[in-house]
Amino acid sequence: MLHVDNENVRAHLFEGNFGLERENLRVTPEGFLAQTPNPFGGHGHIVRDFSEIQCEINTGISGSPEACVAELAGYDAVEQRTLAAMEPPELLWPFSNPPYIRSENDVPIAQFCDEQAEKTVYRQYLSDRYGRYKMVFSGIHFNFSFADALLEANCVTVGETDFAAYKDAFCLDLAQKAVAFGWIMTAVTAASPLLDSSYAEKALFGDDLYLGMGSVRCSELGYWNEFTPILDYSSIAAYAARIQAYVDQGLIRQPSELYYPVRVKPRGAYGLDTLRPGNTSHIELRMFDLNPLYPVGVNEADVYFAQLFLVWLASLPAMRLTGAQQIQAAANFKRAAHYDLRTVKIDVPGWGVDSVSHSAMRLLAEMEAFLRRVDAPQKAFDCLAYQRRKFTDPDEARYTHIVRERFSGGFVQKGLDLAKKYQVEALKGPMVQ
Repeated sequence: MLHVDNENVRAHLFEGNFGLERENLRVTPEGFLAQTPNPFGGHGHIVRDFSEIQCEINTGISGSPEACVAELAGYDAVEQRTLAAMEPPELLWPFSNPPYIRSENDVPIAQFCDEQAEKTVYRQYLSDRYGRYKMVFSGIHFNFSFADALLEANCVTVGETDFAAYKDAFCLDLAQKAVAFGWIMTAVTAASPLLDSSYAEKALFGDDLYLGMGSVRCSELGYWNEFTPILDYSSIAAYAARIQAYVDQGLIRQPSELYYPVRVKPRGAYGLDTLRPGNTSHIELRMFDLNPLYPVGVNEADVYFAQLFLVWLASLPAMRLTGAQQIQAAANFKRAAHYDLRTVKIDVPGWGVDSVSHSAMRLLAEMEAFLRRVDAPQKAFDCLAYQRRKFTDPDEARYTHIVRERFSGGFVQKGLDLAKKYQVEALKGPMVQ
């Protein structure tokens, strides 16, 4: 845990490194999934995810939420200008849930050649195992690491001499706490309550489908494995070994198939060869929906809140979740993806059973007390107040409620109007290469 009463620790408490990964679908102006090859070539920050039409922006590392979102906006402009210049032009779909789908053939698997051909083989395996409809859910992953200056100061405070080993243990502890309390991030970033009817019934286009979820992709209907993993956070070696065991059992083919909302990430590509002692880099939170209320798909305030959340978690005493508690934690994530959080119950370690709304208010109160203790800047309290309104006044402040109200009665057509609006706005703004 962070010893925030130490002045050397406190001096670096709100320093960190930020990165975002954003997925979007390319669509036609008529609302169908594009069928064209990837138009971004060898761009280092714009890649493909599962599908040839699912483009993913990977930002670099920034020192603040503002800089990170600004970089994302620059690459968004690259995507938008490229799509606008195509013949015929295409649009960037601004929702986590897809528009019209005629069949699985509408979702072309990303095509890789030569030494990368295995990537296409792996995607075919995912298609066979999970179906292509589920694979087109899109979202945002938030990557964060504390500043080394902070961790080094805390390492000295606790009397550790091996910094690499200390950082491994710190990240594992942080990840375990994020598993226990990360449902709050699902609740505050949920923004995908609507689907098109064609997702559930072939050839039925244009009817809205509402399933009682605030985030379909994060709910029990969305992006999860067919089993609930129980991970070992006692060491990086044990953590990697448990993932390897799931591979050996045939439950997953490789670590990236473990669809879990929190990951401990290594330096370099994510894999068991890099997930080794001394190579721990950062924490990844994978539950952000694309937010159609913001042109780049994410609100800077939510990125900042994620940082504050992780700072608070890091200050808590170490915790060890049992297997049963890990299973319950996964259920909590899924329940926090529901639409009405006043009626859905979760069971939080040490807190017991309560509604998501009441549990969220308690968590925000504890965060506020902590931030006052460490003399956080006023913008931190403004951020908490912003998040609190999502639970006290969800119809006015929670994204998924606003999206349902604004885009019901023609989800896809209204979504296309929004996509066109954002493309026009992006063409007027700055662009990075």
